[in-house]
Amino acid sequence: MRVIGLMSGTSYDAVDAAAADLALDGDTLVLEPLGMVSAPYPAELRAALAAALPPAATTMKEVCRLGTRIGQAFASLAVRAADELCGGRADLVASHGQTVYHWSENGTVHGTLQLGEPAWIAEATGLPVVSGFRTRDVAAGGQGAPLVSIVDVLWLRGRPGVPVALNLGGIANITVATRTGPPAAFDTGPANALIDAAVHHFTGGRLGYDEGGALAARGRVDEALLRRLLDDPYYAQPPPRTTGKELFHLPYLRAALAGHAALPAEDVVATLTRLTARTVADAARSVGATEVVASGGGTRNPVLMAMLRTELDGVPLRGSDELGLPSDAKEAYAFAVLGFLTVHGLAGTVPACTGARHPSVLGSLTPGRFGLRLPEPAAVAPERLRLPGN
Repeated sequence: MRVIGLMSGTSYDAVDAAAADLALDGDTLVLEPLGMVSAPYPAELRAALAAALPPAATTMKEVCRLGTRIGQAFASLAVRAADELCGGRADLVASHGQTVYHWSENGTVHGTLQLGEPAWIAEATGLPVVSGFRTRDVAAGGQGAPLVSIVDVLWLRGRPGVPVALNLGGIANITVATRTGPPAAFDTGPANALIDAAVHHFTGGRLGYDEGGALAARGRVDEALLRRLLDDPYYAQPPPRTTGKELFHLPYLRAALAGHAALPAEDVVATLTRLTARTVADAARSVGATEVVASGGGTRNPVLMAMLRTELDGVPLRGSDELGLPSDAKEAYAFAVLGFLTVHGLAGTVPACTGARHPSVLGSLTPGRFGLRLPEPAAVAPERLRLPGN
């Protein structure tokens, strides 16, 4: 089955589409990557989205507009992916949508909201669409995140020691996959969220992120500010735990800087980069990681990766590309897998990773142009993931 996975992360800068040939071979899920295409959100849409996200106030009118326009942006890229990556022969689209709110209080997630109306995708492509993945896990008592954990577990648990998959998006999350012990997964804290907020603020909106780590490279880590940031209670919460830009946003940073001696922008960015590296490394050490396999936009920041290597203190750090899964497209591929599991009647969650009471078949289905014809339910749930060359 050829599946297109659509994803826009907590940095909300672009939509990614990854296409894969997926098939079950006994207890093995075989994934052949077909490639990725990406498109930035139109500037006006990204600005409207940024203006509506917490802690800003918004209206139901604006939520409706954003849900429609994000759905249309996803639909446009899905059409392109079906043509360029699948030769017009895709079977299914799996759309994560755009997370705009994750309702978490005192370690419990009560709800989650992703925008991007799937009807626009189904109408534009003619294909059935699986969407709304996170809500079912929340309804089952889970955190609704990190949902990529099932892919990480299937992919890495055959490796020796304690391999840890790391995603560096707006928020950083890890999945622990071992041969013998139970898996685990949780959000470690901010990856790029605070760095991006600081860069946007200090450049007056001229820059949206620290390209190549250039600002951090020119700055010095302020230890007093770093200690203040590390005192946030989130880092002491036991896993599974999840967070988002509902917590780690510009007003949060401003509050941390209040009463602190004025710092150059470069020093603030360097300190925030060290914060990400420190909290990720602390989390990896807490689970006994013997290797860290990284993916996501943060891997393109050489200063962050260098700081992370230093903080890991000898634990090998490698990119997911080395193991056959393209770093920039990993999350989009993960949602392609989740869509495939859903239409085959298979659970897409690992309760030990999300904290849910039981595994769940995820998402809602929107029929394509020719109705909805589901494949026969799979007889066996996959135990491992195989990529070309593995």
